[in-house]
Amino acid sequence: MSTPAGTSDTAPGGTVDAAPGRTVDAAPGGASGPAPLRTDGPVPVGTDGPAPAGVFPGGAELFRLDARVAHLNHGSFGSVPLPVAREHRRIADEAAADPDAFFLGVPDRLAAARARIAAHFGTDPEGMALVTNATEAAHLALDALGLGPDDEVLVTDHGYGTVVEAAARRARLVTVPLHPLLPDEDAVREAVLAAVTPRTRVAVVDQITSPTARIVAGPRLLADLADRGVTTVVDGAHAPGMLAAPLAGRPDVWFGNLHKWAYAPSGSAVLAVAPALRDRVPAPVPSWEDHRGFPRAVEYRGTADYTGLLAAADGLDLLAALGAERVRAHNSALAAHGAGLLAKLPGVTPLPADDRLALRALRLPPRFARTRPEAEALREEIMARVGCRVLVWPWPGGGGIRICGQIYNRPAEYERLARGLRFLLDGD
Repeated sequence: MSTPAGTSDTAPGGTVDAAPGRTVDAAPGGASGPAPLRTDGPVPVGTDGPAPAGVFPGGAELFRLDARVAHLNHGSFGSVPLPVAREHRRIADEAAADPDAFFLGVPDRLAAARARIAAHFGTDPEGMALVTNATEAAHLALDALGLGPDDEVLVTDHGYGTVVEAAARRARLVTVPLHPLLPDEDAVREAVLAAVTPRTRVAVVDQITSPTARIVAGPRLLADLADRGVTTVVDGAHAPGMLAAPLAGRPDVWFGNLHKWAYAPSGSAVLAVAPALRDRVPAPVPSWEDHRGFPRAVEYRGTADYTGLLAAADGLDLLAALGAERVRAHNSALAAHGAGLLAKLPGVTPLPADDRLALRALRLPPRFARTRPEAEALREEIMARVGCRVLVWPWPGGGGIRICGQIYNRPAEYERLARGLRFLLDGD
């Protein structure tokens, strides 16, 4: 990734639109919904955890988020900073003003945007295509491999559901169970390698798992799989903006979302493919760019909304201007602070964490989130009664909770979650 261009707290080139002031002292509530929980008591965790993280100067003002809600789930959908949203609107206005000029110029403009994005990743822009999300990228990548129903594809039970389903539609799956409490990346690597057989053709593995927030597809695992003749497909949905070198380890196929940690508009992702496979990646629809091959034939779909993709590089530019390492360190410290608070709650167990990540996951007591409906119900109850957005993930015997840190968050938001979650887990 390119060197951060300074540590400014505003967008490149000037000031940013001011977002409404954000306070999180009161959860949303009303006569028609569940009563908000009391969150005015002492934090039920003591003071022997990690030192509270600080506030990122100007961070909250870069976003237009609902001030009544503690947004602790940036990893699911992201949030677009105001400077990027402004550029997105400008491009949309341009398309509306002269559609002919806009759409005739789209292929070349996509190529230019791709080159800017590739520069941040330190990779060849001709080996990367702009797509709408990681799930679409997974389908394109797996189609390129020409899998048959008797081929064996390795996945893990921490894999993202739609990506695993994309593999299941094309080949026979072997699912590697990874216990959530495996202590470190080496233990994960050993578990995956133990499942490889002479029949294993492809491994579809997460770079950072969505529910449990841990590294799977590290460089050592990718090298070991390559040594065994296994084609590697890496789901890097959370990697852009989160990891300094998202393409480390040289996977055969890698894809990642830009709308999470890279501050791009929704519907912005990238698909990177090794040279030997590029000519085999199918275009999602026939278009007038088919004769150009990868990547142009993949990223151009005729009359579609390209405005988010054309603004995506502005998100990475903003991250660099803020100081990418500074942002990453702040976000990780904030997530660790929140996890430290939650880990003091009775029956809540922290999962192994990685300091490179702005995500933390914890197991809930056994009676919670055992199934997807239970997890979704608890997630919505936390929102309705505590005013916090989090991810609750299901797991047999008891699921877990995942929180995130972002520059718009403050330590008090995690304290609010800890107070409210205590009452919910106690059955209040």
